[in-house]
Amino acid sequence: DGMKPGPRIKCSLCTKALKKIQKMAGDDPDEDAVKAALQKGCRLLGRTMGKLCQRMVSQYQQQISEGLQNGDTPRDICSAMGICKA
Repeated sequence: DGMKPGPRIKCSLCTKALKKIQKMAGDDPDEDAVKAALQKGCRLLGRTMGKLCQRMVSQYQQQISEGLQNGDTPRDICSAMGICKA
């Protein structure tokens, strides 16, 4: 469909979403903190971006959660998921 964002947009959406989520999860988040932040973070992005965010989160929740708990940067996590070019 014509609504599919290009790779660069996806990458910046991913890093933007994860920065918000990282901030909400706190400095040393556990899995529950990350899960709550993931749900809240997507809602803050508005309807269209929020839907994309939701889809990304449900697909990669485990990787996002582990990355944030390991202290990886949003960019690293998005690259690890194959959304951004390393």
